[in-house]
Amino acid sequence: MFVLTIRDRGKVKWQFAFGMPELIKAQRDLWRDSERIEKPLLDVYELEEFDQRIAYAMAYKLTVKLSVWSDGFTTEITGAVNRVDPITHELRIEVKPGEYERVAFEDVCAATVVD
Repeated sequence: MFVLTIRDRGKVKWQFAFGMPELIKAQRDLWRDSERIEKPLLDVYELEEFDQRIAYAMAYKLTVKLSVWSDGFTTEITGAVNRVDPITHELRIEVKPGEYERVAFEDVCAATVVD
């Protein structure tokens, strides 16, 4: 007697929906857009307080923890403020020895002195 064996494709038959890279990218973009926050509005007094904290940290070579807003998300940067550039309105922060990161004044949401 002849027995017909069924060859099942296993997981391959369920991968059709995930075979479209456009769909995956659209879902990731939708999730990312739903997680965005608006740029916080800062008071003049808060900005003055941030300036004083940064100046104090520069004078005594202390570490500063900055909360930076960029493209709808906030990130935290910790390091020593190496230079404040009044022309380009940027802070130059030494994150690691020899590694610097530039942050614009208007993107800073919070500043605290760690040490």
